Amino acid sequence: FFRRGSSQANAISLPRPHGKSFAHRSELKQAKRIVVKLGSAVVTRGDECGLALGRLASIVEQVAMLQNQGREMMIVTSGAVAFGKQRLRHEILLSQSVRQALHSGQNQLKDMSVPVLEARACAAAGQSGLMALYEAMFTQYSTCTAQILVTNLDFHDEQKRRNLNSTLHELLRMNIVPIINTNDAVVPPPVPSSDLQGVNVISIKDNDSLAARLAVEMKVDLLIALSDVEGLYDSPPGTDDAKLIDTFYPGDQQSITYGTKSRVGIGGMEAKVKAALWALQGGTSVVIANGTHPKVTGHVITDIVEGKKVGTFFSEVKPAGPTVEQQAEMARQGGRVLASLLPEERGEIICRLADLLTEKREEILSANRRDMELATASGRLSQPLLNRLSLSTSKLNSLAIGLRQIAVSSRDSVGQVLRRTRVANNLELEQITVPIGVLLVIFESRPDCLPQVSALAIASGNALLLKGGKEAANTNKILHQLTQEALSMHGVKDAIQLVSTREEVEDLCRLDKLIDLIIPRGSSQLVRDIQRAAKGIPVLGHSEGVCHVYIDSEASIDKAVDIVKDSKCDYPAACNAMETLLIHRDLLRTPIFDQIIDMLRTEEVKIHAGPRFASYLTFSPNEVKSLRTEYGDLECCIEVVDSMQDAVDHIHKYGSSHTDVIVTENEETAEQFLQQLDSACVFWNASSRFADGYRFGLGAEVGISTARIHARGPVGLEGLLTTKWVLRGEGHTVADFSEQGSMKYLHENLPVPQRNLS
Repeated sequence: FFRRGSSQANAISLPRPHGKSFAHRSELKQAKRIVVKLGSAVVTRGDECGLALGRLASIVEQVAMLQNQGREMMIVTSGAVAFGKQRLRHEILLSQSVRQALHSGQNQLKDMSVPVLEARACAAAGQSGLMALYEAMFTQYSTCTAQILVTNLDFHDEQKRRNLNSTLHELLRMNIVPIINTNDAVVPPPVPSSDLQGVNVISIKDNDSLAARLAVEMKVDLLIALSDVEGLYDSPPGTDDAKLIDTFYPGDQQSITYGTKSRVGIGGMEAKVKAALWALQGGTSVVIANGTHPKVTGHVITDIVEGKKVGTFFSEVKPAGPTVEQQAEMARQGGRVLASLLPEERGEIICRLADLLTEKREEILSANRRDMELATASGRLSQPLLNRLSLSTSKLNSLAIGLRQIAVSSRDSVGQVLRRTRVANNLELEQITVPIGVLLVIFESRPDCLPQVSALAIASGNALLLKGGKEAANTNKILHQLTQEALSMHGVKDAIQLVSTREEVEDLCRLDKLIDLIIPRGSSQLVRDIQRAAKGIPVLGHSEGVCHVYIDSEASIDKAVDIVKDSKCDYPAACNAMETLLIHRDLLRTPIFDQIIDMLRTEEVKIHAGPRFASYLTFSPNEVKSLRTEYGDLECCIEVVDSMQDAVDHIHKYGSSHTDVIVTENEETAEQFLQQLDSACVFWNASSRFADGYRFGLGAEVGISTARIHARGPVGLEGLLTTKWVLRGEGHTVADFSEQGSMKYLHENLPVPQRNLS
């Protein structure tokens, strides 16, 4: 089912609100009282005979877990008819005498038909078995259940309604999960004229309306309606352009067109939406989601309660601005136009952005001061993160210089011919550079990342989604406005989007059909979380920055002290800062070792001893728990190695393939270290802090990659490009190259324009 247009033809009369529903998905974590409605398609097997035990077990586990968290859980379930149908079919077959079965013959036995079973009889036969199954499953989680069967009359009779309300409240008070179902064995026909006419009058004609009525009666916080549909769509489900609606706002009074009915059940899609809107107006938040594909939906109930983007969320608050899915679509369209611009035009956009950083300096710094004040008052950010958050005039000037460098390099990026081959006469093949597509860059506490990454995306013709930390919200907003102002000069404003909604990072990582590459900029924990959450989207980044500096036996004292100091103390929170210092065994108790230790103590660096280093000392720092630790502060580990080869083996075992350094005056030893070590950056007599896109002359970087596929090390403009093959012919066919054909492959390499690498 899907919504369209703005007609009010199907406007629904809704009850008056007696509560307040949640406005945003993220608030669903606060839900205390929850109703889970299980549709027939969820509870029953695909053959409509018997129950889907695997799905039920997963649902019971999730409900029990939420109950044990202190929430009040209720279940409205279907399934009695299906369970009873299975039992009665078996009973009928078994009741036939063996003689009848034998005399009928094998072929006739196969064709033996079972009479059509009346639904009320099936419900009567199946209800006890269904409840016994729930009890057995919940018992595994030390959770008690209670069965309640209701009919329409139980809600329309005031005394019965009060009794039902009292019973449910008492069960919840005792931490019991009520399992509610319509009493299908005796249920009367619904009153046709009373559906959705007021708070106290909703016809209980299916479990959708029962769940909605129950939710309003019990002032439930959240109703989760599970069926075999994903949710509400913007066009007929199953069509090529159909997109799932994340948040449905009924205030638009848009008409709803319905697709096909569920394979089982009597409610149908229209009943689900009407019941959802009725419950929403009554103060209960509603999510309609698919509960039939656990491999796809995962733990659908707990995911919904955690605020993840599952199904369609009904909200009385109109979404502000486009959804992140719409932003990604807008970015893709804008990115394609951006990629088609002339290189000079892309360079003009970047230069304009650089100019705006200086022209609007006071506005930017004012917004940044607001962020700094809020962050300082909250006390949630450490000093290193506060330093990253802070902008200054000098930082903005450096940003502008870097952007102009990117503008120059952008003239030789998209559309560059890397290889040209004449396959045959008048048939030429080219390999050219093209943008990757839509990039998602997630960054923490570093608003200066926004213009840097934007410039690289513009230069490479990529669309860009930016997700910054809320601690830099004001600064990010003004910087994004300036970026779009620069893009507007060539009509590509939408190519770069700032995600400012309440989207969780994990939800963004699920947009595999809209995003081509995720680039995390932040802590190692952020990178690891994104790598785990990414669903089919490549992630460019490093999970940790465990960088090593190895001091060889032939190292210069002055060089060693200076390199260790700069690598550890210049910016200890950086991913390219030294975390482990490897010392050649022969240097222990020598002047070079003493000077390094004195320098670290002067700089107030806390030292952790590796196992071998600790064994050499009578009194030493505590032995380190792990040699793979990224401290991110004025702390480091010191360990002893026997040789350069021992240092290489140690780094391969405990390092993170980020940046590693050797300090030595022996050229042969240094070259062996540089060749054998497979980290993304390997330096000789230079600080690990040089592992930076700006210092590499890239103008800026989108991050540092330790992956072995695609870009490695600091990733600049070229790392945001991929290639495509272009073949220019004159009606050539593969048949022309058959053994009988007169044409032959030439594979003649043709000259390509030389790239300016200066």
